[in-house]
Amino acid sequence: MTGQALDRKRLYHVGNLSIFMIGLGFAVRANIAPNLQDDIYNQIDLANSAALVGEAIGATFTGFALTLLFGSALVDLIGMKRMLLLSALGYIAGAAGLLLATTMPVDGTVQTVVLVSLLLTGLGWGAVEAASNPMVAALYPEEKAHRLNILHAWWPAGIVVGGLLGVSITSLSLPWELNMLVLMVPALALAWMVATSTFPVTERVAAGVGYGEMFAELLKRPLFWVFWVCMFLTAAAELAPGQWVNMALSNIVGMQGILLLVYVSALMFVMRHFAGPIVARISSIGLMFVSCLFAGIGLYLLSLANSPVLAFAAATVWGIGVCYLWPTMLAIVAERFPRGGAMAMGLMGFAGGMSIQFVLPKMGAIFDAAKAEAAGGVDKLATLSPDAMQEAVRYASVESFQSVAFVPLLLLPVFGLIWLYDRKNGGHQIETMGAVGSTHQH
Repeated sequence: MTGQALDRKRLYHVGNLSIFMIGLGFAVRANIAPNLQDDIYNQIDLANSAALVGEAIGATFTGFALTLLFGSALVDLIGMKRMLLLSALGYIAGAAGLLLATTMPVDGTVQTVVLVSLLLTGLGWGAVEAASNPMVAALYPEEKAHRLNILHAWWPAGIVVGGLLGVSITSLSLPWELNMLVLMVPALALAWMVATSTFPVTERVAAGVGYGEMFAELLKRPLFWVFWVCMFLTAAAELAPGQWVNMALSNIVGMQGILLLVYVSALMFVMRHFAGPIVARISSIGLMFVSCLFAGIGLYLLSLANSPVLAFAAATVWGIGVCYLWPTMLAIVAERFPRGGAMAMGLMGFAGGMSIQFVLPKMGAIFDAAKAEAAGGVDKLATLSPDAMQEAVRYASVESFQSVAFVPLLLLPVFGLIWLYDRKNGGHQIETMGAVGSTHQH
């Protein structure tokens, strides 16, 4: 890591921009979900349009999960530079494909184009996580939780910028397709920065730990797989509601739901910069316990919100809860299983991505079923008055949010027991490649 050609500060900026880009993509998808539903999926199948949107958005997470799974194993071979260039290309091609879809007739073919385009942005997202997370862990081995949280603070920053631009596009009655051009700009900037930078090797490669030892590290440590299962649930609590909030709340609280997502994201951007002091006081596991408690309560309150004031209050609780989930789960694995290398972190991201692939369509199906129930049957949906449809959407939103509110609460006993065990044994020591580290003790 001490090579003359390495510019640690520049590389950290590259990582921040890459995470900013995928946050921007998250906001753009939330922005365009109602447009995709209105312009494409309502024309194809009105009764199941929400589930179809959920399936389409879910394709992003499939691409993300698959790239992260295989990319994390390959990043040591092909290098971080090529992986990040691949990510920029995925976002550029995906945005171009969505623009193409808006010019096509509404039929099965356009559905395929939308799915493939969203899949490409997911491939780009996965490539970012496969490269940037191990890069930061390698650049800052003594403060992984703090640095990974700051790195991932740029995810909500991207959501804030993308969300506000999306609101502006809507408010000015500009074509919603401009959202896709918003996505291309940071992708082009990232491609240039990556092409002109020199990258380090991962911690595992630097320490001379081979692939066999990496896989052995993961297979012989059952606790890693406990955290892997936990990642399915923490990701569902954070990312699924985030992608759903615009479509579910826009007609309920008298405001664009994306504004709520922007607010929560701004909150997360600020709070993630303070992860280091919090972890130093209560440990990474303690932070996960507290976060899951707030996330469950916040999701339940979000389902009951029927005014902008209540929606912002509930979103604040939810935002505090989900703020640290993703980067701290990555940090826990990097701290406890360093010999697992990029593969360990990649497997965690894979779990998170596949979780959303299953949860988003499920939320959509619950939403559609509840909407039909409130209308008195699927055949009655098309005949509802605007007021009656708004009431049906309100009821459906409550059902879909409450369906995931219990998810983070399931993790309380898991994190609670590990936290108590660590404290009983004097606090968890961050492991290094050689042995148990002595730099930090939580």
